[in-house]
Amino acid sequence: QVHLVESGGGLVQAGGSLRLSCAASGRTFSSYLMGWFHQAPGKEREFVATITSSGGVTKYADSVKGRFTISRDNAKNTVYLHMNSLKPEDTAVYYCAATSRLYLSRPSSTDFDSWGQGTQVTVAS
Repeated sequence: QVHLVESGGGLVQAGGSLRLSCAASGRTFSSYLMGWFHQAPGKEREFVATITSSGGVTKYADSVKGRFTISRDNAKNTVYLHMNSLKPEDTAVYYCAATSRLYLSRPSSTDFDSWGQGTQVTVAS
């Protein structure tokens, strides 16, 4: 497993932008497929985006396509989620996650075995 710590959440107006960061411990970060999930109050944790270990393949939930971008810097052991054109419905706790799986065609929270503590994102209308 890998230890993950998210940062960068906060309060933003609708239409604004935020960049979330997830710092990972350990020397094997570059071998993990990384993901971002979010969870709104009273709802299940939902897939947002994933990126393969090399960064070559990314996948997004339909609700964020064209607005969010996932990226990673393996030299810094960090994965990012760039969020643009934010909407009130994006309000949730955002979690970073890691898995040793090479590829996920339909990412689910059950595919991941390491999780961060989460960072709150609130989008005001």
